[in-house]
Amino acid sequence: MDELTPSPDFTELSLLIAERKIRVVRLINTELIDLYWEIGKAISRQIEDADWGKSTVQELADYLKSEHSGLRGFSASNLWRMRQFYETYRALPILAPLVRQLPWSSNLLIVGQSKSNEEREFYLRLAIQEKWSRRTLKRQIDTALFERKILSPAKLAPAVREIHAEAENTFKDAYLVDFLNLPATHSESDLHRGLLKHLRTFLSELGRDFCFIGSEHPLQVGNQDFSVDLLFYHRELNALVAIELKVGRFEPAHLGQLNFYLEALDRDVRKEHENPSIGLLLCASKDDEVVEYALSRSLSPTLVAHYQTKLPDKGLLQAKLHEFLSLEADDQ
Repeated sequence: MDELTPSPDFTELSLLIAERKIRVVRLINTELIDLYWEIGKAISRQIEDADWGKSTVQELADYLKSEHSGLRGFSASNLWRMRQFYETYRALPILAPLVRQLPWSSNLLIVGQSKSNEEREFYLRLAIQEKWSRRTLKRQIDTALFERKILSPAKLAPAVREIHAEAENTFKDAYLVDFLNLPATHSESDLHRGLLKHLRTFLSELGRDFCFIGSEHPLQVGNQDFSVDLLFYHRELNALVAIELKVGRFEPAHLGQLNFYLEALDRDVRKEHENPSIGLLLCASKDDEVVEYALSRSLSPTLVAHYQTKLPDKGLLQAKLHEFLSLEADDQ
């Protein structure tokens, strides 16, 4: 019997095509942003020289439409956005290279909705790092992530900073779970089931590099069985992340249970090449002073955050941030 001829392996060529397609898309995007930058620059200079006005920009839009049939993206309103785009970043050489790494629609969101250069830089860097879609970027801006990060940094035990230097940028003080539509009174089971049902959205809220391992992950210590509510792995931190859910207010006693789970994970689950496991208590509410006292003596890499079932009041957060920055300026 003749031996079967093995099928040729086309994987390498397929991967090559996929890689080049990504490079082509990035190159096209960079060229497009460069084009919009140059057009915005030209319009800005003509207006500054008092040569052009609103009617001239409309004439330019009509001319481009007639000269380049079927060409999209050069309406008068978009030409004005190009001018705003250029004028926003022309004096910011540190940020100018970043804008070329994002699509035009994402750039417009950041330019139009950010109140300061610090906020623009924050969203530019995160959108690039996390590879956010426009939809995700809009959600982060709408939920005032910038204001929340400054006003309420993540609450970490000292061991987290010692073992995982990047953890402060990885975790948040509050996680939004408005997508669960939880009632005001809900159980831990409601929260748990909801997060599993909307796991993809929850992973997006957690951030880049979180990989889901399992729910109610079993742990056996002695003759007793225990389980971690949600177990993840974080690629950059190279560590397991155990999340325990509490629908009430944070209590210092909660840390004892979490520390026990971390010890069990490190002894029986963690692989040799991995860093010590991290524990996150996700509570309905917390007193920050109580959290600070509880974490200050914790020898385990733990942190405490709370979940929010409704979108925060962005206007109120912006007002608080303005007050916070004013006080900081007065102290200097």
